[in-house]
Amino acid sequence: MNIDLSGATRLYIIVGDPIAQVKSPAGMTAAFLSRNHDGILVPVQVGTGDLGDLLAVSGKLKNLGGVVVTVPHKFGCFSHCAEASDRAAFIGSVNIMRQRPEGGWYGDIVDGLGFVSAAVNAGFDPDGKRALLVGAGGAGSAIALALIDAGVAELAIHDADVARRDALVARLNTLGKGRAVAGSTDPAGFDLVANATPMGMKEGDPLPVDVTRLVPATHVGCVITQPAVSPLIAAARAAGCPTSTGTEMYFALQEKMVDFLLHTDSNA
Repeated sequence: MNIDLSGATRLYIIVGDPIAQVKSPAGMTAAFLSRNHDGILVPVQVGTGDLGDLLAVSGKLKNLGGVVVTVPHKFGCFSHCAEASDRAAFIGSVNIMRQRPEGGWYGDIVDGLGFVSAAVNAGFDPDGKRALLVGAGGAGSAIALALIDAGVAELAIHDADVARRDALVARLNTLGKGRAVAGSTDPAGFDLVANATPMGMKEGDPLPVDVTRLVPATHVGCVITQPAVSPLIAAARAAGCPTSTGTEMYFALQEKMVDFLLHTDSNA
């Protein structure tokens, strides 16, 4: 990757806390380069208490092309958006933001599209299937909506925050598509198991589901990118399950994020 940085280079930032685990800076910068766009994505670590100040200042930077959002700021950044896509408004969360011509942030979330695409690329067909999702945060909510939109017949959701889980289940059931229910950490009987929690990023983290209950017919997907093969994915592969990793999910959604930031998406 040969980047010719200059005063004309457009700046994009990815905000999170922590931030060291993200793969986006190199991937997105390479994607900009592949489209002959003079831009670079850099990581910014900011706490939740300072997020509003950062976005207020960022909105005044004339060479800032947009913001990529990671944990724990997806819900917080949504509250700073003047406008959002339908899916972001449904979830109340964003993972990408850009300035509107009239001012204010416009946000979208494509995490769910990336997860489903990675699973489909690995051979999984969600139509009519039963899925278990662990995690109802920003990424988890987006994955839940994408799975329902992709045609799963039943989606069981497990989250330590019961109120957050129940609120997401209730919202999904207003769509009149697949049925959403409360789930557990038992993956038995599901065609797909999705981990949308950070469990596995730190050594000693518990596994998000009981891997002894996995069967080879179950597809297992995980959002974690560091380590590249999360403990859940390693256990699933040992059980003979097909898998999709967080890195595969990232590459599936990278082009969607670039389209959004360069205003080449359908909402441009």
